[in-house]
Parts: sequence; C-alpha cells; structure tokens
Amino acid sequence: MTHFLSDILRQPHELRGTIDFLCGERRRRLDEATAAIRSARHVYLTGIGSSWHAALTAEPVFSVGGCPVYMRDAAELLQFATFPPNAVLIVISRSGRSVEIVNLLVKARESGATVIGVTNVENGTLAREAQIPLVIPTKLDHGISVNTYTTLAAAVGVLAAATVGSFDNDVAHSLSQSLVETENAMVGWQQQIADNAWLVPDGVYYFLARGQDLGSCNEARLMWEEGVKSPATAMGTSSFKHGPLEMVAENMRVGLWIDGQRMRESDLAVARDLRRLGASVMLIGQRLPESGADLVFRLPEVLADWQFLIDIIPAQLAAESLSRLSGVDCDSFKLCPYIVEDDFGLLSG
Repeated sequence: MTHFLSDILRQPHELRGTIDFLCGERRRRLDEATAAIRSARHVYLTGIGSSWHAALTAEPVFSVGGCPVYMRDAAELLQFATFPPNAVLIVISRSGRSVEIVNLLVKARESGATVIGVTNVENGTLAREAQIPLVIPTKLDHGISVNTYTTLAAAVGVLAAATVGSFDNDVAHSLSQSLVETENAMVGWQQQIADNAWLVPDGVYYFLARGQDLGSCNEARLMWEEGVKSPATAMGTSSFKHGPLEMVAENMRVGLWIDGQRMRESDLAVARDLRRLGASVMLIGQRLPESGADLVFRLPEVLADWQFLIDIIPAQLAAESLSRLSGVDCDSFKLCPYIVEDDFGLLSG
C-alpha cells in the first residue's frame, strides 16, 4: 500500500476528530475568531497551494450567509494589497511556514491587522504569530496533502458557518454520521475504480465544479500534478461553456462534481452532452443516476453545504490508482519540497 493511499483511508477518522475538537476544547477559540470576523470592516481569506483550495470551500459559506470576504491567494495578497484599518485576515496553511505565509504575517503585523491562523502545526510561524490560532491536531500526511487539506477545509468551513450562524451541535452530529457512512463507502469506491476503464495513463483530464466544490475540483487537479506527475485542468462548470468547450475531443476525461442542491439538472445535462461529444465522464455527488456517466461515485447523504468534506475522497482514490497505473511514485516529490520556504526561482541553489 502506498503512503498516499494509507493517508486517504484514515481521513474520515481525522475529520470526525476535527469536528469534535472544534465543538469541544477549541470552541472558545472558535467563538473568539467568529467575534473578530463579525466586528471587522474588512475580512480577507487566503492560503496557498492546497490551503488555497480549502479557502475556496469556505468562501461560499461566508457569501451565502451575507458576510462577504475578500479572496486572494497568499502570494497575490502579499504583493497586491494594502490592508485598511480594522482588517481581519483568515490565513490557512498546513505547516504555517510557507514563504508567502511568513512574509504575509510581517505585512499584517505592520498594518495592524488581526490574523486568524488555521493550521495543523503548533510550532509553525502561523500558529505562533496569529492573534487567534486555530491549530487542528492532525497527523501530518507522508507527502501529498490529504488529511491536512480536508481537516483545514473542515475547520475553515466550521469557522465560516459559525460566523453566519449556520453551525450548531445538530450540524456537527449530522456530519459525523455522514463521515461514518463515507468510511464504509470507500471500499466500494476502490472496487469501482479497479473495475472501470475511466482512468488512463497520459490522458487529458478536465475537472469541473461550482460553489464549494471548486475546492475539491482544484484539489483534484493538484493531486494529478503532484501524485500522477501529469497535467490537468480545473475550472467552474459554467466557465467551461465559455470557450474551453471548443477543445472537447474523443476520449478526453472530464470529472464533474454535482452540487448537493444547485444546478443539478443543468450539470447532469452537461455530463450527457460531453458524452455525446465523445468525452468519458466521471460524476461525483449525491443521488446520482448510475447511467449518468462512465464512472459514477454516489456519495452518502450529507448536508448539501458540507458535501465538500467528502466529495474529494473518490478523486483522491482515483489519483492514487492512476499513479500506480502510470508507474509513477506518488509518495515522492521529484522537484517540489514538502514546504516551500524560498520564493526565488524553482530549484534550490
């Protein structure tokens, strides 16, 4: 078994632990963070790499709840923003040591902004320097961000929902139940992948989603690049219709996330039309028709606004399987360091 697969399989347990942690011993810190956001005139939500994808899952919760935030990845926020008075930065980082995060903390300190740090590492720079640290005690992944992605996505999702008043103990209990069912479903998903021909080495892969699932969509693209060492593309489902549709070709692979409640019939029609054009389609979502695509991952029932917690898992399993089909070592990085701590060029030295 690869380390990548081992990390994927322990994910439901880590996610349940994260929810329990935020509802229990870290509830006071969570309440402190929500109070800071509610009292701020300007709120920024940022991260980089997989942590940026975690930010993508949370932004719609803020916006739908009537609490809009500024979204920009940490590198862009560092270079192309000036923080006004009474600003709050929600900074997400697995290690809290990435070069862009460390430099952004200096900028925030100089401007007087309040930093809410959502991280997995207690002794990282972000945890030490944030005025309000939310340190999620997750066992770090071997290489590719798996649990450190989903637990941070869960944490910032809880933070967003608590801020807009849509998170309580009933929601937490429902999510824990869905995660138990997800753990039970994972064996079946692995068998589906083994029995299906959707995964092909050196294929052309596009990933499409909307809303919170844009985080899952972009994270899948990153796993193809990090784990399979192969290019892929991620974008919004509607954006795909505005130009990129022109390059649909025979046998290209398209992964499509179906939202729990929005644009479902429209997006199922997108899947049908892609197949008519010769593409091979993977669907991930709840209550999906088995005949709706070439590979269909039917998720357990989960609250619609929290589907992102589990709908990345089938894509993770697919990426790990494709790495083995491609003869690629998904457990090692050829070029990229585990933590990027230098912003000069690409190669150390």
